[in-house]
Amino acid sequence: MSGVCGCCGALRPRYKRLVDNIFPEDPEDGLVKANMEKLTFYALSAPEKLDRIGAYLSERLSRDVARHRYGYVCIAMEALDQLLMACHCQSINLFVESFLKMVRKLLESDKPSLQILGTNSFVKFANIEEDTPSYHRSYDFFVSRFSEMCHSGYEDPDIRTKIRMAGIKGLQGVVRKTVNDELQANIWDPQHMDKIVPSLLFNLQSGERTESRSPSPLQASEKEKESPVELTERCFRELLGRAAYGNIKNAVTPVLMHLDNHSLWEGKTFAVRCFKIIMYSIQSQHSHLVIQQLLGHLDANSKNSATVRAGIVEVLLEAAAIAASGSVGPTVLEVFNTLLRQLRLSVDYELTGSYDGSTNIGTKIIKAHEERQLQEAVIRTIGSFANTLPTYQRSEVMLFIMGKIPVPGIHLTLPSSDSGPEGTRMIQVMLLKSLVQVTAGFQTTNMLTALPSSFLEPLLSFSLTEDPEVRLLVLQILLSLIDRHDNRPKFANMSSISDISVLKLKVDKFDNLFRLLNNIPLYRHIYLGCKEESSGREHYEALFALLGLLSVELANEEVVVDLIRLALALQDLALSTDEALPVYNRCAVHALVAAYLNLICQLTTVPAFCQHIHEVIEVRQKESPYLLPEAVFVDSPKYVPAEYLEGSVLFLQSKITESLGGSGYNTERLATPYVPQYTEEDRLSKRKSIGETISLQVEVESRNSPEKEERTPAEEITFETLKNAIVDSVGMEEQERERRRQVVEKFQKTPTLLKNKKNCFCVPPPSPSGTISSGYGQSQSRSVPIYEMKFPDLCVY
Repeated sequence: MSGVCGCCGALRPRYKRLVDNIFPEDPEDGLVKANMEKLTFYALSAPEKLDRIGAYLSERLSRDVARHRYGYVCIAMEALDQLLMACHCQSINLFVESFLKMVRKLLESDKPSLQILGTNSFVKFANIEEDTPSYHRSYDFFVSRFSEMCHSGYEDPDIRTKIRMAGIKGLQGVVRKTVNDELQANIWDPQHMDKIVPSLLFNLQSGERTESRSPSPLQASEKEKESPVELTERCFRELLGRAAYGNIKNAVTPVLMHLDNHSLWEGKTFAVRCFKIIMYSIQSQHSHLVIQQLLGHLDANSKNSATVRAGIVEVLLEAAAIAASGSVGPTVLEVFNTLLRQLRLSVDYELTGSYDGSTNIGTKIIKAHEERQLQEAVIRTIGSFANTLPTYQRSEVMLFIMGKIPVPGIHLTLPSSDSGPEGTRMIQVMLLKSLVQVTAGFQTTNMLTALPSSFLEPLLSFSLTEDPEVRLLVLQILLSLIDRHDNRPKFANMSSISDISVLKLKVDKFDNLFRLLNNIPLYRHIYLGCKEESSGREHYEALFALLGLLSVELANEEVVVDLIRLALALQDLALSTDEALPVYNRCAVHALVAAYLNLICQLTTVPAFCQHIHEVIEVRQKESPYLLPEAVFVDSPKYVPAEYLEGSVLFLQSKITESLGGSGYNTERLATPYVPQYTEEDRLSKRKSIGETISLQVEVESRNSPEKEERTPAEEITFETLKNAIVDSVGMEEQERERRRQVVEKFQKTPTLLKNKKNCFCVPPPSPSGTISSGYGQSQSRSVPIYEMKFPDLCVY
């Protein structure tokens, strides 16, 4: 019998004998290296036998697994690994199928050691670049199994960690093997990404690190390499780094779903960390795709809690900061449109108390302070996005936001709001705060192009409202737009220092800004801003900064003269008994004038001018300190009525005119007091609420409606009337021209008459409601028909 066995053994195929010879009698001795070299040489010499070698090794491994002979199982896998590393012939595909079959057999085992062994062999295989493609190979099982291992709940924590790390390495191997092979199953399909990405995030979340590492992580130590968190982050970065343009969405969507399903937006720390990894790992030109997905997800959660929406907005803020090196993408305005829409919705939710505008018992309870936090986060995010844009796009965004604000007296395109006038006012405030963020650091060489009248006129109309918060926001926006040399912080503290050289101001001549000032009534708005009774310390400090910036940004004699005229007019305003200004406001205006004249006299460097200003300031320091900013603009101001002032405590126009005239300044304009002209815009803008503005405009429109015009009896037109009209037209034109000339001449020769008769310009239109809303919120008790009104001769042609 022994002879028969020996004969049969000799008749066995050579590849089987070579395979059998690599297994020692005692599995603890390990692989027989000499016989393994013979097997490898045979496989290289006869590559057509590779598939049979693989099949036979697979057969032996399956048998050893069933018999729990795990030592021989390890030897078989080691032999397979060496054959894979050595052979890259065209026949390797069939061998790989046998290899993957064996790996699958190990992964299906219940023993953690076999699972880890199979994973390690798969990772080695994944690092091999095959010479020939495979058309039929599938990795679906491996994706599912490795993902399952990533969520292992094994009782022993050490073994559980090893299994999870093996799963992470396996997923990394699948990605490496398939991502660059067009013939393989697309690993970016949602069916695969929905398993891979959550598995990685599950392990990433298990770490307690609060900050992500830098875009290019440093080499980790051996101890760090043993951490599933470190391994997961490297794998996640590699996955995202390999994502092409069309695959970004499929890679990011599972991240959003994971954060939703596990309520991870509220904490914000983990969500921010995830998207930092994403933004640093993907190619920079794809950053805008991630931002667009976040915006879409924000819209999808419009009726979710404020904490969830705030978490998404915070992630957007971080993502925008990382994407600052590139553009937000082709849909820039859509980004801001989404954020502004969320701002409006948040205001509505805060004021109505529900997400659907109803007060049903089943609706969610909305916490106002959470909505306020969300609104602040949205505003910060708008500013962060704006900082990533070039100048021309930021100008478009400024116009876009301004177009969303309901502007009194200009248009009434109010946003759809369920919260009434108060909601509209809050939206105005929020949008203006957004403009403050967008205009921060805004600089351009062509102010006329960057700031068209369609932006400045509506903006300035808000400076006349009775809402002090709105007026202050407008001033902050103007300061950001005019400041081109970072001089604004130097005007933060209003004072009357004797030497402004310590401020280290940067003075420049900006012709574009000068031409812009000629197109907008900025001086009038500054004057009226000082006249507001509700103006406080912050308003006057902002007005001083605005005057100071105009002076240093426009080293222009004409502008200097106009600003000095304005300052003297403000002094007259504080002295006027006709104005019902509170005591604090009068002292604040005097202090503002003193601080500004002290600044402008040192900028002009006219000795006589400086001497007069300093003399007045010295007298005030001794006799009337409440007229200087050091006593007024402090936490506990000390002031007394400043209505009846005269003599040395006042700045005299005659001395200023004389000193500037001697230095070559054109003092003709300075000799004429500055008197702001009141317009219809002032009356429409001067309101306590947006509701009053709407009703006022409706009144004006109703008077000019076609229905009233139709009630006027039509004049009978005949041939004679036409003939007389033609003959008399020339004479009438001459009479009209002469009357206009006389009116202009009378105004020029009697400037005081203009002041006495200024009320004729402010005559309000008749109000059908029975009251006449005059300028600045005053009212009359009876409606006067237009035909009964008595106009002065100077106001009637």
